[in-house]
Amino acid sequence: MPKVTFMPMNTSVEAKEDETILDAAINADIPIQHACGGFCSCTTCHVHVKEGGEFLSSMEEEEEDLITTADEYSQLVSRLGCQARVKGDVVVQIINEE
Repeated sequence: MPKVTFMPMNTSVEAKEDETILDAAINADIPIQHACGGFCSCTTCHVHVKEGGEFLSSMEEEEEDLITTADEYSQLVSRLGCQARVKGDVVVQIINEE
């Protein structure tokens, strides 16, 4: 199973293949905001991908349009946790902790 490491708490959890970063966090009680419930209509589950970006699903147009409005947006590393599906080991920095 792929592993997702959440920073700044430096906690690693196993994720099911194709599970979203947000779902992996929720299942492991990792404190990440998700105001819209994971439906790609806000940016509270915004993360910065520190390692393993190649092991995430490609960004779809809906996420691409929304992510640019997020606080601390960075074109090279920003993803929405509710949209990024895990294919292999990744390290992410949570921007909005609960």
